Amino acid sequence: MENNTSLQQQLLDAGVHFGHLIKKWNPKMLPYIFAEKKGIHIIDLNKTVENLQEVAAAMKQIAKSGKKIMFVATKKQAKEIVAECANRVGMPYATERWLGGMLTNFNTVRKSVKKMQSIEKMLLDGSAESLTKKERLTLTRDKDKMQKVLGGIAQLSRLPSAIFLVDISVEHIALAEAKRLGITTFGLVDTNSDPNKVDFFIPGNDDATKSIAIITSYITAAIAEGLAERQAASKDDDDHQDDGNENEAKARRLEAEAQAEGGRGRGRGRVGADAPGGPGGPTKRRVANTRRPGAGSGPGGGKR
Repeated sequence: MENNTSLQQQLLDAGVHFGHLIKKWNPKMLPYIFAEKKGIHIIDLNKTVENLQEVAAAMKQIAKSGKKIMFVATKKQAKEIVAECANRVGMPYATERWLGGMLTNFNTVRKSVKKMQSIEKMLLDGSAESLTKKERLTLTRDKDKMQKVLGGIAQLSRLPSAIFLVDISVEHIALAEAKRLGITTFGLVDTNSDPNKVDFFIPGNDDATKSIAIITSYITAAIAEGLAERQAASKDDDDHQDDGNENEAKARRLEAEAQAEGGRGRGRGRVGADAPGGPGGPTKRRVANTRRPGAGSGPGGGKR
């Protein structure tokens, strides 16, 4: 309870509770509005804390399973914050401009990323030195332009499992593509948006820099925890596998020694006990001559 109270106070200090003007509100946000003040809706921070913890727990599980979560925020006040948080946990992001088809036409976008990477390689290894100055300048400009838009997804080799949006009204194209592909959607939703458009949402101010920063930092910390647990679990599995291999090798060695010892024992027994004439073995009996003396040569012993 104390942690929730502390988090609620931090959200209050960051201005997360300030919504939009009353005339711009979306009626579906009514359950998450606490009051009205000077023509502005005030968001219920109790609901914000509850939803924020739910979103953080879901993102933690996704990260723990080794899947990617894409951050999307093209608003000026959110670009740097979101890019920094995404880089901190190694997740893809789009903060400059959402290219139409970035998800639904992912294969084509990947070709553009590979082209950007090949240009970077040419400029770094000296392959572009054979080109004219104008051609090198053109390549540099193309690379910078693509880096600005595609740099955040350069390491994304497949579609992300989830997407986090700051202001779902502004990022409606990204949201539509994610829904079409069945990608899990998370969003920071203000009083002027429909929370039912995303799978998980956080009611809060999506315009103030401090509000965006504290929300994004909180879920980034949860993702970092998931990645740490995944790494620890992987290390434990490796240790168990090493122990298992060591025990198996030891068992094979003992078995081989036992077989060798048994072979030597059988050899000694054959020579000493079972071999004819050996100690403890069967003794050959000499058959005595039972023929009578003179048989076959004396009277009656010859041939008839």
